[in-house]
Amino acid sequence: MSAPSIRPYRAEDREAITLMLADSDPWKTLGYTAQDWQGLLTMPLQGREGFVVETNGAAAGLALLRQRFLLGDYLELLVIAPSAQGTGLGGFLLDHLERQVFARTNNLFVCVSDFNPKARQFYKRHGYEEIGPIPNLLIRGSAEILLRKTTGPARKG
Repeated sequence: MSAPSIRPYRAEDREAITLMLADSDPWKTLGYTAQDWQGLLTMPLQGREGFVVETNGAAAGLALLRQRFLLGDYLELLVIAPSAQGTGLGGFLLDHLERQVFARTNNLFVCVSDFNPKARQFYKRHGYEEIGPIPNLLIRGSAEILLRKTTGPARKG
């Protein structure tokens, strides 16, 4: 595998990213379909910034970031192609986002499904703390867990 790089999301990434998302959990369990992803990934990204991690000239993952959320930014989506999971690409992409976010604000938030222990462990390894559950947010009987990584309070004093 060639050294990974990160670049902005482009319209031509939509098909590959849609296939990644449609074929992975927690999205299948949450009931998302390829049609849902096609709508979300249409350019422009409707108030989001998109970042693609690329290896060997092909998209291997995507992060969608929404600015200005609870005195910080919100990582709305992070996906790595199933064939590239466990290779460090998720951490590589997350590190890139954190450098950008923490240059402008002190907080980065993300939600993970309570039934997704791998994602919860991933974010814990990267310094995120669980804030609390949001029950029945996406599907009945499940909670999204709000997590935060911070460099300090929004106000100094």
